[in-house]
Amino acid sequence: MKYKGWLLPPALRDFHEGRIWLKEHTPFSKEDIEKSIHHKYFHIIEGIQKVPHLECNRCHNDDPQQFTTFDCSKCQQQCIYCRHCLNMGRVSSCTQLIIWIGPRTIRTRKHSLKWAGQFTVLQQQAANEMLESVKVKRSHLTHAVCGAGKTELLFLTVHYALEQGLRVCIATPRTDVVLELYPRFQKVFPQSIIHALYGGSPKQGGYGQLVLATTHQLYRFERAFDVMIVDEADAFPYTFDETLQRAVQKAKTENAPILFVTATPSQKLLTQYQSKSYSFIPKRYHNCPLPVPRFISLWSYEKSLKRGKIPRKLKQWTEERLAQKEPFLLFFPKVELMKIATPLFQLLDASIMAVHAEDPDRKEKVLKLRHEEVPGLLTTTILERGITIKNVQVAVIGAESTIFTSSALIQIAGRVGRNANFADGDVVFFHHGITVEMDDARIKILYYNKKGFPQ
Repeated sequence: MKYKGWLLPPALRDFHEGRIWLKEHTPFSKEDIEKSIHHKYFHIIEGIQKVPHLECNRCHNDDPQQFTTFDCSKCQQQCIYCRHCLNMGRVSSCTQLIIWIGPRTIRTRKHSLKWAGQFTVLQQQAANEMLESVKVKRSHLTHAVCGAGKTELLFLTVHYALEQGLRVCIATPRTDVVLELYPRFQKVFPQSIIHALYGGSPKQGGYGQLVLATTHQLYRFERAFDVMIVDEADAFPYTFDETLQRAVQKAKTENAPILFVTATPSQKLLTQYQSKSYSFIPKRYHNCPLPVPRFISLWSYEKSLKRGKIPRKLKQWTEERLAQKEPFLLFFPKVELMKIATPLFQLLDASIMAVHAEDPDRKEKVLKLRHEEVPGLLTTTILERGITIKNVQVAVIGAESTIFTSSALIQIAGRVGRNANFADGDVVFFHHGITVEMDDARIKILYYNKKGFPQ
């Protein structure tokens, strides 16, 4: 006899498990969603709650200035929508959010770890401490200098969690970091379904037991992850946006530990974890010191560039990189200034490119630098972290600008000397006056070198 009932599509369950999603934006048929609701597989909540105070139930924004009232054509009334997460689809007071409460996906416990690398003594100690914290469900901070091999430290813990049938998220504030991590984890965990989620990411099938995501994407998750790893926990905008910090909390299950991993932890993180659950790696995996920044004055650089001329010292530095065929990154404090400077640098070499946060081709441009198809990139702080280019040299133009905080400058300097075959390199802070942040960055780098290589 032919079965005439309704069968739950596994893809629907795999997609919606752990997610909080706009009902009208689900990628599945209306019939399947309504049948799932009928079988009580979804919990439905309103998009905006008004009591006890105005709050978006997806991103948990409760800033009254981030809400707008409009005449809604759908319900023929005045509605309120949240501007804070608008680019993920409009959540309004008459929209419905659906949360999966139906049968769970059976999680595989067969996950191979294909990594032939070897830990240093310090790396092994930190990896063990991180793993132990996950086993006892304790949150943990790993403080490791740029180029210490932070990604590799995660492999043992992620493998253990996956084999326990746990769902793992590695969240980071920057899309570029997700793009850098995704192929590395695919290579190391070839049997595992891994999803990479960021603005504009392609549709990915199956149940992602390991999810790499920007922290913004966590607005779309609710009690989903049994282990939460926050990489680059000090990066903008995570540290300045409380809703992103709340998103990390709501995306994890109740007792899930949070593992923070960064080269430049905030004082708040250090205070919270240093005496409780903390690992510190003061030197790189290849056992060479961190490159120390040089300070070079570059008076009136902005005026000079606006007049169509690259300042002499900057031009000389760039020409030396071109002559020696060394890839380089030039960091600018403002997109507008970088756009003015780009055609001037292209007179030195026509293939030099510029990249910034809104650039739709930024992924391709970084790949071109990595594959030695272009000699260098002009960039904003968007590439201050999460990028590894063999033998790259770095210069900051306008290092005195407020956007270049101590942690940003440490991260920028940390792009240099990461490869064991090119463990040294040049880091120059071109400035119009030395700032406290510049001094602090240099002092900290010298401190790490002293801790890593005591006399």
